[in-house]
Amino acid sequence: MKNEKTQTLVGLDEPELSALALELGHSAYRGRQVHHGIYRQRAAQLDLLSTLPGNFRGALQNAGYSVGLPAEEKKFVSTDGTIRYLLGFPDQQSVEAVWIPEGDGGEGDDPGRNFHRATICVSSQAGCAVDCRFCLTALMGLMRNLTAGEIVGQILAVLNDRQVALPQERINIVFMGMGEPFLNYDNFIKAVRILVNGVGFAESRMTVSTSGIVPRIYDLAQEPVRPRLAISLNAADDETRTRIMPINRKWDLGLLIEAARAFPLRNREYIFFEYVLLDGVNDGVNDARRLLDLVAGIRCKVNLIALNPGPGIEFATPGAGQVEVFQQILIKGGVPTYVRRPRGRDIFAACGQLKRTVA
Repeated sequence: MKNEKTQTLVGLDEPELSALALELGHSAYRGRQVHHGIYRQRAAQLDLLSTLPGNFRGALQNAGYSVGLPAEEKKFVSTDGTIRYLLGFPDQQSVEAVWIPEGDGGEGDDPGRNFHRATICVSSQAGCAVDCRFCLTALMGLMRNLTAGEIVGQILAVLNDRQVALPQERINIVFMGMGEPFLNYDNFIKAVRILVNGVGFAESRMTVSTSGIVPRIYDLAQEPVRPRLAISLNAADDETRTRIMPINRKWDLGLLIEAARAFPLRNREYIFFEYVLLDGVNDGVNDARRLLDLVAGIRCKVNLIALNPGPGIEFATPGAGQVEVFQQILIKGGVPTYVRRPRGRDIFAACGQLKRTVA
């Protein structure tokens, strides 16, 4: 008799899938075949695992298992080629993932045109509890953590979209979507291991961004398999940072920068500091100079992001000239600094805009 409770295979690692195969009366080898089929071959359904014998597929189905990729509820395509996916789960929760192509694609209607590389921005929670005052996701609050399978499933769902075809070695993954990854640490880090050992992404092609959950920065430093670290900084003094990022009350800049200085960097690796510029709040000359002093001696790069506005956000976007002045102060001070060009703003896919917008 078929089990009515559906359980997902995505999110199980190779030892877990081998153990499941043994539990169902088959060899561990069958579990390894499932691992390869859903992660490397990206089979979205059990009947697409053609290398498995029918009796084992039937055993999985009778035990209530499915591959378990999220359902694509809506897809929004920007004029710049960015694609925002609204992905749903069986409990009616949903999250967003974003495909961000880069290259000389230009404007137009074909999101697959002339792009040389791309980034998938993936969510780690449904909503977010951190309450950064410049982020639309914060207005949602936190619904729940995502499982490792729901995190990995977003990436597989995007990769299975024919519109985003690129060789995998030209695709980066950033854990910068909805949620704070370090407040869902165990599921996040398991997803990383599956993406490396199962799907085949290199650690160097993955970056995780944290608002500053200091104990988890130290935990990440000890992981044998880990992505690169980005810290959402956004201010160089505690008063300003606490105003726009209340998490600073728990882990202030002193503790955060101490953790950054202690973080072990691999060869040619940098810590990334993300800095959202808010007009008249944190974008002045003195702010740039304080930032220089704060990160002095850390092998780092700074990514500047002029605020992507949205309804319910109290702050304004600084002018391009002000952004340029801020950038040049950091560059002249010896810190590599880049201005992140907004992508997918017309479909609410830009940094800080993910709020499950459906139109």
